[in-house]
Amino acid sequence: MGPWKLRILLSVLFLVIVSIVSILSTFRTTPRVPAIDLPPSAPIAIGTPLPPSESPTPTPEPANFVGRLNLIVPVAGVRPDQLLDTYSDARSEGRTHDAIDIPAAAETPVLAAADGKIIKLFQSERGGTTIYQLSANQEMIFYYAHLSHYAEGLAEGNLVKQGEVIAYVGDTGNAGAGNYHLHFSIALVTDPKRYWEGANINPYPLLQNRAR
Repeated sequence: MGPWKLRILLSVLFLVIVSIVSILSTFRTTPRVPAIDLPPSAPIAIGTPLPPSESPTPTPEPANFVGRLNLIVPVAGVRPDQLLDTYSDARSEGRTHDAIDIPAAAETPVLAAADGKIIKLFQSERGGTTIYQLSANQEMIFYYAHLSHYAEGLAEGNLVKQGEVIAYVGDTGNAGAGNYHLHFSIALVTDPKRYWEGANINPYPLLQNRAR
């Protein structure tokens, strides 16, 4: 067989092999991935927080403490029947008051509402001169704000008795010049060291010592 015939034979053989490979490739199938049925849902935006795993803790009701938490009005000379319930009043930036305001003349003595411990003396932009007092059972924080100044000798760590003078009424912070009053709030805490994270309750019925 001459060289040219050999080349023709090899070319034909090559074309036959290519044709066979092409035919076989058409019969290859890609394995199918079984479909997964996902429940229909709206797309979740990036940064959307997941829903809480548990329901939030309900806000404690002050009525639960009436009769077993005996407080005095923390401003000298002010009677319970003179108080106004300003707990739910609106404040700037969409806030609610979460406290009551007790008007009084400048420098009127501010009294400890109950026995407890002074845990923080703090100068606040909003509250001005303030006091955080922990209750004797370490379950509540009493907060006194807009004070003129502290009682002489008052210091963090002091144990105080109900009715003891701890400060004096003022208009510091954002009270407004001449708007002399005590801002007083009560919060329940689970960790006294994190005294700023309590759940506020309305002091008004507790100072009245009756449920509303």
